[in-house]
Amino acid sequence: MTNYLATLPAFLTWFPVCAILLAAFAAIYIRVTPWAELRLIRAGNNAAAISFSGAILGYSLVVASVMLHAVSRIDLLVWGIVGLVVQVAAFYVARMLLGGDLPRRMEEGQLSSGIMLASTSLAAGVLNAATMVF
Repeated sequence: MTNYLATLPAFLTWFPVCAILLAAFAAIYIRVTPWAELRLIRAGNNAAAISFSGAILGYSLVVASVMLHAVSRIDLLVWGIVGLVVQVAAFYVARMLLGGDLPRRMEEGQLSSGIMLASTSLAAGVLNAATMVF
């Protein structure tokens, strides 16, 4: 008989590390954006919701790739942090490209800015994840 839960102990140790990395990324991302992400989302700001969702999904791709290729939990943690730095850098590049009035446009809920930020985060996440094959 096959033991379908044989990998449960690995799941119970790897998943929490990934969840902690994702939570850390979300907390850092919220702090580096010059607008109040969660407040805007709670108020129904679609641009902020799209932007933040793209950032979370982009970093999730990174963590998933790292988890698939990591040889230990420390390896996962180290490469997860490297990926986090790259994703935050992608935000700064997008912010620079979108101009100095980006915070105002995000506060106003301009979808074009939110979509561009989300797309940049997703693109960086895909590239980041693909290059973390070791």
